[in-house]
Order: sequence, then C-alpha cells, then structure tokens
Amino acid sequence: MVCEKCGQETETIKCPRCGEMVLRLGSFCYHCGSELKTLPAESPEDPGDLDFSRRVLCSDGACIGVINEEGICKVCGKPYSPDA
Repeated sequence: MVCEKCGQETETIKCPRCGEMVLRLGSFCYHCGSELKTLPAESPEDPGDLDFSRRVLCSDGACIGVINEEGICKVCGKPYSPDA
C-alpha cells in the first residue's frame, strides 16, 4: 500500500483482532488499537510431529482457533480465559 502522507510504498499487515489490512506504521492497529505482532510462520518438518492432545482450544465458543504460547488465540486474537 502507498502511505497517504508521504507517498512511499509501505508494508501492510492484517490486524489479528479486527481483520483490517493496515499500514505497518507502528506497533498498534489504527482501527482498533490492538497490538500488531508478526509471528514466525509455523512449519513443522514432519506433519506427523504435531501433538494434537496438547493443544488448547480458544475459549470463545464461536472461534475455531487454538491458543499460542503467549496465551492468545491464533485465529481471533483474544486471550485465553479458562472460565469461559
């Protein structure tokens, strides 16, 4: 995308919380205020190495994601809540 202020080509990123494509101008989404983190792509050497018995599902009943190492859902970006 082109920056509206300077006209330079700028990196874009999809906000993990609101889903908007935003210019990578800072650490936070300028639509919803959520922190923008780029996580390294997960690519296991052997798909047989995946241990599904250790995964933690998102506590939001409407989401199909799993919780990452930081306690955040990989799909919707919400923090894990064991009480939900």
